Amino acid sequence: QVQLVESGGGSVQAGGSLRLSCAASGYTLSNGCMGWFRQSPGKEREGVAVMNSRGSITNYAGSVKGRFTISLDNNKNTIYLQMNSLKAEDAAMYYCSADRPPCQYATSRTPLYQYRGQGTEVTVSS
Repeated sequence: QVQLVESGGGSVQAGGSLRLSCAASGYTLSNGCMGWFRQSPGKEREGVAVMNSRGSITNYAGSVKGRFTISLDNNKNTIYLQMNSLKAEDAAMYYCSADRPPCQYATSRTPLYQYRGQGTEVTVSS
């Protein structure tokens, strides 16, 4: 059984940083693609970041580009999302996702990936 478990969410002031983690079990992340998406109340799911296992392909939503970084630790089978310069509009539930090849690397596809976690909440106070 494949499980993705997110952690690292919390409350932070605007301008601050958080690092989200997503630990996988039952599936080796380096076999395919992975990403993060978010959803806040009353809004549609928004793909945030996506990458391939080697890191040679990364895509970010325009709203987070230059502030967020996605990465993979193969040894820990864990995906990370480093979030810097957080803004109030970044507040949301954040989910990680992973998919087997062939992969589609548009951020909009991340909510549709085969494997998804339960989410970790990020709140940003101004």
